[in-house]
Amino acid sequence: MGKFFAIVLVIIAVASAYPILAHHFPLPEDISTHGHLIDDQLNETMVEAGVSFVGAQLVLAAFLWSFTGRKPGSPLKNFPGGARILVVFAFVIVGLEVLALGVLGQKAWASVYFTAPSADALQVQAQAEQFAFYFRYPGPDGKFGQLHPEKIDEGNQNYFGLDPENDVAARDDIVSGELVIPVNKEIHLMMHGKDVGHSFYVRELRIQQDFMPGLDLAVHFTATKVGKYEIVCTQLCGLGHYNMKAYLNVMSQADYDNWLKQQSQ
Repeated sequence: MGKFFAIVLVIIAVASAYPILAHHFPLPEDISTHGHLIDDQLNETMVEAGVSFVGAQLVLAAFLWSFTGRKPGSPLKNFPGGARILVVFAFVIVGLEVLALGVLGQKAWASVYFTAPSADALQVQAQAEQFAFYFRYPGPDGKFGQLHPEKIDEGNQNYFGLDPENDVAARDDIVSGELVIPVNKEIHLMMHGKDVGHSFYVRELRIQQDFMPGLDLAVHFTATKVGKYEIVCTQLCGLGHYNMKAYLNVMSQADYDNWLKQQSQ
C-alpha cells in the first residue's frame, strides 16, 4: 500500500505543477513603471516555491517507497545519520530559500518603498474609512489645508475635517470619491486610516498597501495607461467590507487639467 501512495503522490505533485508551468493563470495587465519588477519577483517566487514543493513531494514519495511494506520480523530500516541530519538539511534549505527571496525581491520592494518620490510628484492624500475611500488634492495654491478630526462631518461631506472658514489653504482643496491622476505622472499617495485597518489595492498597479490607524504611510507610482481601474479594500474591516471600493481614473494630462478646473468651480 505504501508504494501505491508513493505513486499517487508523485502524480499529484506533477499534475499540480503543470498548470503553473503551462501559464494557465496569466497575470492581469500591468499599467505601472515598477510593475515588471513585481511580476519578475512573483515569477521567481513561483519557480523557487514550485521546485521546492515538487522536490519535497518526491522525497516524501521516495521515503514511502523505501520504508514501507516491511515484512514481520525483518529488521527496521534507518536513514543514514538519523533524523538530526534531516532536520539540519531542512533548516538550511528553508533558510536559503527565504534568503534568496529577500535578495531577489529587494529591487522591486525598494522601488516602491525605499526610493523617495521625485520633487515634482503630484501629491494626493488618501483616506480610508468604513466603508469608502476619499482622495484630497491641493487647490491652485498648491497647499493642503490642516486636518481637524473634531470637524469631520459626514452629513456635510467634510470627510477630512477641513476648516475653510479659518484656514485659507483649505478653501480650495479638492475632495473626490475617486482617484483621478494624469498618465505618465508620478503620484505621491499619502495615506491615513480614519477608523480601523483598511487596504489600498489596485492589481494593475501592482500595489497593495494597508492603512494603519494613527500611522501616516505613503507610496509612489506612475501609471502608464489611460483607463479606469478598481481600487478595493483587502483587509476585513467590518460588515460593509465586501462593498468597499473606489476607482482609479487615469486620464491624459489635458483631461486631468479639465477635471481639476471643473472640481475647483
